[in-house]
Amino acid sequence: MIITCPYCGRRDSSEFVYQGEGGRTRPDQASTDQAAWNAYVYDRVNTAGDNNEIWQHSGGCRAHLDVVRDTLTHKISSVTLARDHGRPPHERRSAEPQA
Repeated sequence: MIITCPYCGRRDSSEFVYQGEGGRTRPDQASTDQAAWNAYVYDRVNTAGDNNEIWQHSGGCRAHLDVVRDTLTHKISSVTLARDHGRPPHERRSAEPQA
């Protein structure tokens, strides 16, 4: 399987590490709802067809990627940087010292 890294170009999948389903919502850290945590940790959708996944280019630039892959054919239809999705980045601190 070939994955096209936005930084490094086309690479063999042996350079990447699968890190799980994309788009999962983690329960609140303070939650004591055991069923919600069990569902988050153990339950998987496992759809046949297009699936959103998170991969890391561990053998290259180490970027985390959002990959849409067909689980039946392994055809990859899109690869984007994971940082471009989800929560907005933290505001950068000013280079000037605060008084």
